Amino acid sequence: MYLTTTISVALVLLLMGLECAVSLGTHQLIRQLKEDVAVTVLLKNSTDSTQIHQLQSMLEDASFSYQVRFVSKQQALEDHIANLGEDPEKFLGYNPLSNSFEINLNPAYANEDSIMVIEDELSLSPYIESVDYPQEIVSLIDLHVGEISLALILVALVLLLISMVLIINTVRLHVYSKRFMIHTMRLVGATSWVIRAPFIRRNLRLGFEAALGALVALAGALWLIHERLGVWLFAMTWQNILFVVLVVILGGELITFIASMIATGKYIRMNKDRMYEI
Repeated sequence: MYLTTTISVALVLLLMGLECAVSLGTHQLIRQLKEDVAVTVLLKNSTDSTQIHQLQSMLEDASFSYQVRFVSKQQALEDHIANLGEDPEKFLGYNPLSNSFEINLNPAYANEDSIMVIEDELSLSPYIESVDYPQEIVSLIDLHVGEISLALILVALVLLLISMVLIINTVRLHVYSKRFMIHTMRLVGATSWVIRAPFIRRNLRLGFEAALGALVALAGALWLIHERLGVWLFAMTWQNILFVVLVVILGGELITFIASMIATGKYIRMNKDRMYEI
């Protein structure tokens, strides 16, 4: 029974670990998408090199800037030729493109409301001609980030509820086999905490062993996914790994503790005649 219970709890904790890994990977992907959102700041032709340098320093120091890159008129022309295959300078006799800055935003500012405020602030500068950004892409990110976050929260809550029910029922089976021992302990005057203590210690040890088994299985599953698909579900940093380990271990300990309290409490309050009936 101990082995069966440990395996059952480990499987539930494995699902929790996978959910945690997927959530971290999704968060990392969303952050990367937001960091890739670029705001283009076009400069006026009258802006000289000193003013460009001052503006660049101001943009790099701004809280909304993740990365700032200056694109000269010549570089913009070369990029235009490489992308479209035509040279407007040959037709017009001059380079019609402007100096500009490409600003990658910090993820917290990569939403429509914040970008509109940034656009209004930058437009006040006498050196800036216009501010452009991919509005449709930003709108899509805003829309789907909310949907994905809500879906992950709902899945996590459902999984947590299922985990609680499964582990409580699994622990209850073991306590059920000891119900007459609990009754005997009550007859000799043992308090509720004295009766619960051995069950809690046993199930905390069970939860820890199940968590270790779940972590080994989770590591194997992540490695297998990487080998088959060539991707990691989340960035393999020490912070992320430690977070998943703590979630699985603490989740296993907390849920088995609650399960022990609920399962033993039922039989502590039950009379002897009822114990024969169930």
